[in-house]
Amino acid sequence: MGWDGAVNAWHVAGGVYRMGRREWLTAAGWRQAYDGGIRTVIDLRNAAEARRRETDPPVPESAWSGITVVSAPTEEPGDPRFTQLAGPYLNDPAYYADNARIFPEKLAGVFKALAAASARGDVVLHCAAGRDRSGMVQDLAGDSDQDIAEGYRRAARGINERYRTHGPPHDRERYVEEHELVPLLEQRGDAVVEFVRGLDTRNFLLRNGLTSADLDAVLSLCGAGVSR
Repeated sequence: MGWDGAVNAWHVAGGVYRMGRREWLTAAGWRQAYDGGIRTVIDLRNAAEARRRETDPPVPESAWSGITVVSAPTEEPGDPRFTQLAGPYLNDPAYYADNARIFPEKLAGVFKALAAASARGDVVLHCAAGRDRSGMVQDLAGDSDQDIAEGYRRAARGINERYRTHGPPHDRERYVEEHELVPLLEQRGDAVVEFVRGLDTRNFLLRNGLTSADLDAVLSLCGAGVSR
C-alpha cells in the first residue's frame, strides 16, 4: 500500500490490511489510509513495544481522526512459558503453535476486535515489523497454501529491506543477505502454512470465545463465506 511513510504495508484479504509500526505513517499517510476506507487499526504489539521513537515523523493526534486504534496483543510479555521458547517477542513462525496453545484467548481477542471493527469499515492489523500475524486471516479467506506462504515471504522480505536501508531496531533483528534469506523464507513460509492448516482456524476461534456471529462478521470482512 502506498500510504505515505507506511513500511511493509500490504493488502491481505477483503477489507483487511497489514503493515509495520503505525508510528511510521505521516499525517498524509493517515489521511490516505482513511480515504482508502480504513476505519480501524488493530495494534498487536505489547505495551512496551508500542512507543514512539525519535526518528518517527511528528504527527498530530488529529491525523487519525475517524480511525479507531485498538490494542490487542497476542502474547503476555515476560510469561516464562513463552519467553523460554520464543524469547521476548514472537518473530518466527516456528512458535506460532506455541502462541496459540499458551495464549488462545489473546489470539481469539484479535478476531473479536476484527468482528467489532467490521461494521465501521476496513481494518489494518499491525505489529512492529508487519512480517507475521496474517496467516490465520488468509486461512479464513480461503487462500491457497502457496498464497499463505508467499504472503509471509513477501512481508519478511519487505522488513528485511527496511533493515538494509535503515538498520534493525535492536540486536534481535538483523539484515539477512539473499543467499541466507532464500532458504530461510522457504522454511518459514512453509511453517506458516503448517500452522494454520493444523490449527483449524474457524474451530479454534469458536472454541476460544468467538460466537458464530463474530466469526461471520470476520469472514465477511475477509471476503469469505459465512460459517454456516
